[in-house]
Amino acid sequence: MKHIDVNDTIDNASFTPFHWKVLFWCTLIIIFDGYDLVIYGVVLPILMDQWSLNPYVAGLLGSSALFGMMFGAMGFGMLSDKLGRKNTILMCVVLFSLTTVLNGLAANPWQFGILRFIAGLGIGGVMPNVVSLMSEYSPKKNRSTLVALMFSGYAVGGMMSAGLGIWIVPNYGWEIMFYLAAAPLLLLPLMIKYLPESVAFLMAQNRQEEARVLLQKVAPERNIASQDVLVVPPVKEQKAPVLELLRGGRALSTLMFWTAFFCCLLMVYALGSWLPKLMSMAGYALGSSLMSLMVLNIGAIVGAVGGGWLADRFSLRSVLVTFFMLASASLVLLGYPHPMWLLYSLMAVAGATTIGSQILLYAYVAQFYPASIRSTALGWASGIGRNGAIVGPMLGGTLLALALPHQMNFLVLAIPGAIATLAIALVGRRLGASQPAAEAGAATQG
Repeated sequence: MKHIDVNDTIDNASFTPFHWKVLFWCTLIIIFDGYDLVIYGVVLPILMDQWSLNPYVAGLLGSSALFGMMFGAMGFGMLSDKLGRKNTILMCVVLFSLTTVLNGLAANPWQFGILRFIAGLGIGGVMPNVVSLMSEYSPKKNRSTLVALMFSGYAVGGMMSAGLGIWIVPNYGWEIMFYLAAAPLLLLPLMIKYLPESVAFLMAQNRQEEARVLLQKVAPERNIASQDVLVVPPVKEQKAPVLELLRGGRALSTLMFWTAFFCCLLMVYALGSWLPKLMSMAGYALGSSLMSLMVLNIGAIVGAVGGGWLADRFSLRSVLVTFFMLASASLVLLGYPHPMWLLYSLMAVAGATTIGSQILLYAYVAQFYPASIRSTALGWASGIGRNGAIVGPMLGGTLLALALPHQMNFLVLAIPGAIATLAIALVGRRLGASQPAAEAGAATQG
């Protein structure tokens, strides 16, 4: 009989077919998540004409899903610590898929906004839980890369939304875009069968047999026998996990994470909601305007995967600081006339360093906090950051209503990037002596 350290086994495992399976299903769920979220920016120009929406109302409609995401991220992030990652993820998939399909039946802005709010609960709840699940099962040496690769599915979903929108919306109407969101419901039985539960949750529930089966798949070379005892490092009982985010020298870092999430999500959702409309107002055709959204998400994939690769070789903090500086610079330059090839190049850089940075922020938070409060940390960072996502579409609507010069719109959107640069530079600067070594190591690495 041996005592098997669960965390050490996962951290030092070789990459196996099991890891591919976790990566595939988590990425697929994020693709659906990204499709459902970006869809509003695709249909916005049509909805504004069809329902005669002014920019303020259009901005509020865009923010309705983001209000839901804020509550969903915080609520489902904490709920998963009680119900398990898998059950919570499946609940969220059903919620956002079903309500997005129903969105296609909305007859007026009120119905549309309410359904988008409910869909946002599920969309927001999925994100922290799949990040936590992927992070938990990833070997330590390539954890940032795998989490970033998984989260690049968000950009793939956005590309699918934009690509299909170029063809479907002008020819068949905006409603079809929402009906296509039924795809995850058709795959639900396969998700139930193949998506694994969190080992940490199984251990917390004293379900050692199930945890042993999963751990053997994670590290088959360890030859874990039925009589071996699985152990995890003891953690202090936490009656208020949210307060733990501010203890142990983590207070400043937690506040800086929340600030960075706010600023980054503001830029991401302002661009996702209004970039096609801004390009349309600048004189580009609808197809070209939607193409800008696709280029933005192509850049996001490059930024997420490339940023994850760089983070595993350097540090998440330095990569994020660089990305945020590039984000501000590219947004400022987008406000001026350029040849099309340069315009699209700047959009790709903006996508890589805004959406890509958002993905890397999730990876950074997942590594910075211990497993016992990881979902709570991700949920609260994402949930508080959702205030930025809510402000983003409304800010875009306000800027359009003010009829500012084209370059001023992008200059305003670049300011949060500068603030996020400073916030990430301060993460980990004041870690207390009582912080566990594992956390200090993650912070130093990041």
